[in-house]
Amino acid sequence: MYHNYFGLKEPAFSIAVNPRYLYMSQQHKEALAHLLYGVQGGGFVMLSGEVGTGKTTIIRCLLEQLPENTEIAIVLNPMADALEILGTVCDELGIEYDKGTSSIKVLTDLLQERLLENHRSGRNTVLLIDEAQLLAADVLEQIRLLTNLETTTEKLLQIVLVGQPELNALLSQPRLRQLSQRITARFHLKPLSVEETWAYISHRLSVAGMQEDRNPFTPRIIKRIHAFTGGIPRKINILCERILIGAYGHNQSTVDNKVFQLAQREVTGHTEDETKNTDGWMWKFFAVASSACLIIVLALMFTRNPSQPLSTPEPTGAVVPKVIESPTETAKSAPTEENIGAQNPEDLIEESIAASPLFDIASVAQESLFKYLNIPVDSNSYPCWQLAERNIECKRARFSSWDEFFLINRPAVLTLTDASKLKHYAVISGVEGNNALLLDTKSQPYTRSLEELGPMWSGEVFYIWRRPDGFTDALTKGQRSRTIAWVAQQFATLDKQDEPLTNSYFNEKLEQRIKIFQRNHNLADDGIVGEQTLMKLNDAMGIDKTLVNSSSES
Repeated sequence: MYHNYFGLKEPAFSIAVNPRYLYMSQQHKEALAHLLYGVQGGGFVMLSGEVGTGKTTIIRCLLEQLPENTEIAIVLNPMADALEILGTVCDELGIEYDKGTSSIKVLTDLLQERLLENHRSGRNTVLLIDEAQLLAADVLEQIRLLTNLETTTEKLLQIVLVGQPELNALLSQPRLRQLSQRITARFHLKPLSVEETWAYISHRLSVAGMQEDRNPFTPRIIKRIHAFTGGIPRKINILCERILIGAYGHNQSTVDNKVFQLAQREVTGHTEDETKNTDGWMWKFFAVASSACLIIVLALMFTRNPSQPLSTPEPTGAVVPKVIESPTETAKSAPTEENIGAQNPEDLIEESIAASPLFDIASVAQESLFKYLNIPVDSNSYPCWQLAERNIECKRARFSSWDEFFLINRPAVLTLTDASKLKHYAVISGVEGNNALLLDTKSQPYTRSLEELGPMWSGEVFYIWRRPDGFTDALTKGQRSRTIAWVAQQFATLDKQDEPLTNSYFNEKLEQRIKIFQRNHNLADDGIVGEQTLMKLNDAMGIDKTLVNSSSES
């Protein structure tokens, strides 16, 4: 089969959960640290994420790292009623009870007795509920009541809720606010970035036995894989499996666009004839649309009075001139889901006149951000991979408000969408009152009100931050790391102390200092050294360039 053809000892992209293929991205490691912290404190811990983002991976790691004195009950059928859920928990903990009982009180009393017994013997008890978004509200309320079982100093039961994003909506209901308030740690898993997708694929190939110099996936194909799968690991596995089979069938050692498209059709279930017909229609439409655009642009060039300036750009509904990276870029362009849409000539004329100084290519906007931050990169390769070698990390995030974005306090690339559903990009360098300070395609500053940008902004941002030497994942008390020594030294500088609170060992004194710092900077005071805490520490020490804020400087 294909795995022998590529020098693999076994298929690399099976969707079966195999511990040997475990790949922990930075966010997976941070999620695990939050969960481990949460189950030590009692109450509720929550992990959410889309299907296939790696929740099972996180839970498997959590179970493996729980102390030996932990007794765990796992509920896999959350659609049961409260009585059945309690019966399942009793079964998981080995509690004997009358199977014919219909009394919730009887089961609750038995559970309380077991929890007290475990506490007296120094054992912890954890309840893990998978697919928790399927729980009924009354069942969740009954589960909340279990956390009332406590001593004078600690909870007797730790509960881990794992579910899809709908779990967040479920817990936001007013009648469940008491439960939501008891969640001591929560983490939402996001899809992999392009760089993480590359690392994920390379990791699985390496584990399966492939030599590094035989990797059949090119950077261009990796970007197409990421775009098609959205960075969902399970989808990546399915697509890559079909790609390797296709490459093997065509006797190719490197994946090209033809092999990728064939695999894409198989995954989506489209037949070759259907795809051909669709592609043919798309190309014909795109050719006609392109010709119309060219005619309109030429007409504007020859009819507009050169002394008459173009009108001021509108905040929404604007289509911007495309930033071309090379003279042949336009000829190479292919239709995408973002730029296929019917527009009449009058709309095109209005939009051409209303053009604004935004970027039309994400990578060009990112290069402008790097230039503003005085970070030299090679635009002919993949800058984020270069920067990672210098402890500079590219980050992509989605926020629901300007206030959330301002918390990261970093210059960034904003993803905007106009009225025609076309994507554009703006580089924001600061905020001045109610105005955003932006950089145009020539790195010249201009302003736009936040109120005008709001309807166009998708919530997506791209920014970078400097990672301390040795930092790979979130750190908690009791660990040793070069990062801990660095953090302790920064606090000694901030506090004007001659000696740091510790060296490379994360002790209690440092944990308490971190909690104070987190509270002062509107962060959860969990004492964990994660990315958010380190970014705020960078801000305090002037390590990273932050958003310019005239109101705060005056």
